[in-house]
Amino acid sequence: MLRLPDDKVIKPSQRAEVRHRIGSKCDAGLSCLSDSKAVNEQRGCAPRFATCPSRNLVRRNRNDVLFWLAAGALAAGCDGAQSTLTPAGGSAERIAEIFWWMTAGAVVIWIEVIVLTLWAASVSPEAHTQRRSSFLIVGGGAIFPTIVLVILLVYGLAPIPALLAPAPEGSLKIAVTGEQWWWRVHYQPPGDDAIVLANEIRLPVGEPVEFRLESPDVIHSFWIPSLAGKMDMIPGRITRLALTPTKTGVFRGACAEYCGTSHALMSFYVVVEEKETFRRWLVNQRAPALPPKLPVTMRGQELFRANGCGACHTIRGTAARGVIGPDLTHVGSRMSIGAGILPNNSDALVRWIARTDHVKPAVIMPAFGMLPKEDLQAMALYLEGLK
Repeated sequence: MLRLPDDKVIKPSQRAEVRHRIGSKCDAGLSCLSDSKAVNEQRGCAPRFATCPSRNLVRRNRNDVLFWLAAGALAAGCDGAQSTLTPAGGSAERIAEIFWWMTAGAVVIWIEVIVLTLWAASVSPEAHTQRRSSFLIVGGGAIFPTIVLVILLVYGLAPIPALLAPAPEGSLKIAVTGEQWWWRVHYQPPGDDAIVLANEIRLPVGEPVEFRLESPDVIHSFWIPSLAGKMDMIPGRITRLALTPTKTGVFRGACAEYCGTSHALMSFYVVVEEKETFRRWLVNQRAPALPPKLPVTMRGQELFRANGCGACHTIRGTAARGVIGPDLTHVGSRMSIGAGILPNNSDALVRWIARTDHVKPAVIMPAFGMLPKEDLQAMALYLEGLK
């Protein structure tokens, strides 16, 4: 049975007649229309914008699909571990609130302009007096948008002092240095020695934290979208950023200022956890690395030393005391390697050691692809065991 868009059922014997009628209407809608309504009526033509029902249905379905695809893409971009619209910190919550009010103000101005445009286009020219036109142009096109924008400006500037205020005295302090292209992290607990990490930050939920930010080479920008706003890291200067996490979870940070070849490959993870869990983690990070126990990891430690890796990297509890590259004392306990670009497992470590310059172009660390596969695997297992 043939079905029309309005779900009317047509018998097989009526198909030819139906096709003829639809085709006639489509032809009328496309070929015999005139700019004059009277001429169209004399010719028996369809209304000015009449088209074939089946074509209308296809066009409507296509528009619906495009609309939902666009809506889905927009919704997907508003969520995740690196979204300002899913805040998990006091500062980020305030910034997200400002964003939504700014969006609402823009929508109000847009609606006002559209309403005025539709009204102006729908009435006859004789209805537009000089006084009314001047009122709409000046009032709707200048005064009303100015009032809305001034209100939004004042509302957006008001929280800046609170967002830039330092953390309270006695808060946890973390120094972060932006390198090319990774992050050096120093925890500075009150009354204790600094704990050096790299490319990962852990924070206690509900406690204020102050970041001390600097760079030895180029301008970077430290940004954890779900927790706070961004702050530049400028060579020769120290900037500070205070934040208070309000939700536990894993969040992603990134460099928000172009800083060279591998700028897009310079990210890090932030783990916000309960206070007691954080304190236990901090105690474990302060401890030196445990010696390897398996023959393959013992061999990996020897290969690490023999190939000069200790000249650039520190592993506390061993002879490796280098300070050029990341501290690897507990690298096996981190979520990622290479500044957030590879998972932390032996296969990824082999890839990183052997093809460093391919994984992260222009990085300072040399590649060791010339080593036998067994040696690479042994070193990777040794590093993976440093937890």
